Amino acid sequence: MIFRTILHMLRGRRGPRVDIHDVGRVRLRVWPTDLDILGHMNNGVYLSIMDLGRFDLLVRSGVWATFQKLGYYPVVASETITFRKSLQPWQLFDLESRIVGYDAKAVYIEQRFVVDGEIFAKGFIRGRFLKRSGGVVSIAELSDAIGIDVTDFTPPEWMDEWGAHVALPATKAPAPNDWS
Repeated sequence: MIFRTILHMLRGRRGPRVDIHDVGRVRLRVWPTDLDILGHMNNGVYLSIMDLGRFDLLVRSGVWATFQKLGYYPVVASETITFRKSLQPWQLFDLESRIVGYDAKAVYIEQRFVVDGEIFAKGFIRGRFLKRSGGVVSIAELSDAIGIDVTDFTPPEWMDEWGAHVALPATKAPAPNDWS
């Protein structure tokens, strides 16, 4: 996956520019290394491929270059995906990615796997940005860095609830492994 990521980041630098809030589209193909024992794209591979769409959107919008200078990098805090149809070996598909909103701590992104205009799978990401020097990039810092007022982009209410329900304690807080 690292080679595919590097390839798509390089392609993104030469691709048409997009606004960070546009729908980013990447044309991809299902490779034999993406398959599971049943002969279709493995469910875990979908999540890895979603990284490509988010990086492509960051690169083609110019935000990636800005974040590199500032020492910011993205991480996934939560993700979920729903499958409708399987992607088959060698099948071409479009991965569409769009920022759907921001809350006090995170960015929410919707991503779709599309074949001939039909959604095969759809995933949602709740992401954060960290600083290479340590710490979390606040939404205010993020807004300043990309030069837009992110308060104009609020995620759907269900996404806020989802983010709250699946969140784990902060890294310095206790998180005991208790199944009761």
